[in-house]
Amino acid sequence: MSAPSVEQVASALLYEGYLLYPYRRSALKNRQRFNFGVIFPREYSEAQLGSDPCEMQTECLVEGDGDVAINVTVRFLHLFARTPAQPDDRIWHDAIEREISIRVTLEELLATPLTLRFEFPAAELPGRQVELKGRVELGAEPTVPGVDRVRVAIANLTPVDPAGGRDEVMLRSLVSTHTILRATGGEFLSLTDPPAAVKSAAAACRNVGTWPVLAGEDGARDTVLSSPIIVPDFPSIAPESPGEFFDGTEMDEMLSLRILTLTDEEKREMAASDERVRQLLERTEAFDEQQLLRMHGVLREIRALEEAP
Repeated sequence: MSAPSVEQVASALLYEGYLLYPYRRSALKNRQRFNFGVIFPREYSEAQLGSDPCEMQTECLVEGDGDVAINVTVRFLHLFARTPAQPDDRIWHDAIEREISIRVTLEELLATPLTLRFEFPAAELPGRQVELKGRVELGAEPTVPGVDRVRVAIANLTPVDPAGGRDEVMLRSLVSTHTILRATGGEFLSLTDPPAAVKSAAAACRNVGTWPVLAGEDGARDTVLSSPIIVPDFPSIAPESPGEFFDGTEMDEMLSLRILTLTDEEKREMAASDERVRQLLERTEAFDEQQLLRMHGVLREIRALEEAP
């Protein structure tokens, strides 16, 4: 898997839960959306006694000396309330992708933590988008010789009235938040299957609302993807997948067949819900028999069973 595929996996995770089958606004499951990786405003989180988090933290291990350069990218969705087509239409949240990039050396982080405040101003789109404010904190500390722990903490500092309703809170939240870390001159270590020498250091890593895995070309250790959706080391997109279905199950064949069984009226409502979903419908209706057969089932690998001792 090449480096662009890391972005491909991250983008798929960014839109997981964006809209669920049957992909219509009227469906009950789509009236409260975006359940993954939400960082809520602090005031709202405190009013909810912390059940809705206002922070996310990634900790991972990097091997190398002080010359290691770390590139950190934080990505999330910034929602806006789309203007209703009809006066009695339900408010619909659409999204714009946001990205914050930071480059720093490991030596700098070991000496002094770095804090970056960010702000995305309000905007008049085809609807209402409010201002977002937040903070990214980077830090590092030594563990075993030659291995350091790197920390990325993200906080939502956007003001909010906790009593303003969930729709207003979501407009002020960081949605589907995830982090990509890249190392130059060093290598990350797996927290899922850490080497024996760093098991204790790996166990001491504190990850809040997210889980970091090695990503990129299988066996490479220069990239970590930290996501609110747990995936294995070196996640990839199945080559048989025709594209995003946004649904957490991502059972492409089943979802494709279910979409094809929708009535014409249901398909019209689906197409009117969202531009991304309209493209999903058009793509699915254009499938030919061979494309459907490709999704039917694939045998990846056959391995001999080991006898029990």
